[in-house]
Amino acid sequence: MLDWLPWRRRRRLRDTPLPAAWADIVERRVPLARSLDVGQRRRLDGLVQLFLDDKTFEGCGGLEMTDEIRVTIAAQACLLLVGLDVTDPYPGLDVIRVYPTGYRAKAVRALPVGVGERIDHRLGESSHRGYVVLSWRDTLAGALDPSDGQNVVLHEFAHQLDAASGSANGAPVLRDASCYGPWAHALGEAYEQLVADVAAARPTDLDPYGATNPAEFFAVCTEAFFERGEAMRAHHPELYEVLSRYFGIST
Repeated sequence: MLDWLPWRRRRRLRDTPLPAAWADIVERRVPLARSLDVGQRRRLDGLVQLFLDDKTFEGCGGLEMTDEIRVTIAAQACLLLVGLDVTDPYPGLDVIRVYPTGYRAKAVRALPVGVGERIDHRLGESSHRGYVVLSWRDTLAGALDPSDGQNVVLHEFAHQLDAASGSANGAPVLRDASCYGPWAHALGEAYEQLVADVAAARPTDLDPYGATNPAEFFAVCTEAFFERGEAMRAHHPELYEVLSRYFGIST
């Protein structure tokens, strides 16, 4: 009997509407949620409930944590899961650390002999060790402009989905084996084109940062899919199709 209690509690939580104050935050701060149909919005609300119940939020750099911050981040992170067959949002994630603005962090780089360190200025990062770091200023700016293709929360949580396959390599866990061939073809071809365009200094409709490596390409494509879906469908129909099939949603 006791083994069922956590499951029953989580089911109740998933089926409970968001408190009015939280629903208001989603409405004001996450315009992308307005495009969901009734069933999708209900699922988003349930995932947000579970996310906020599961995860620890830490304010860094003097930032005081509030429901406004927590709900704004949770709603965007869970938007990626609305069409996926998941019951627990990001089970490998424990902590979200939020800075007021961009922050500085050490990064390791390879040298001709050994390795060295440098200091990077970052807006966010995702780790397979159970944490995500975000800039609140950039989180909010990305949320409030839902058509610019720039959204740090979607980007970093795409890395979380990617890493769930065992390594962050641009290939998250897909629905079944038949999906991997079309995925590799569509993303591989689009990635190579972006790399070539960036190398030739040609203008691109995808963020040039996606040319860094396949993992960053998937994260950049996720931002574009949710925020500039019509443009992606027009210019990269095969890429749009495999992303739509993966995320289980049209944008």
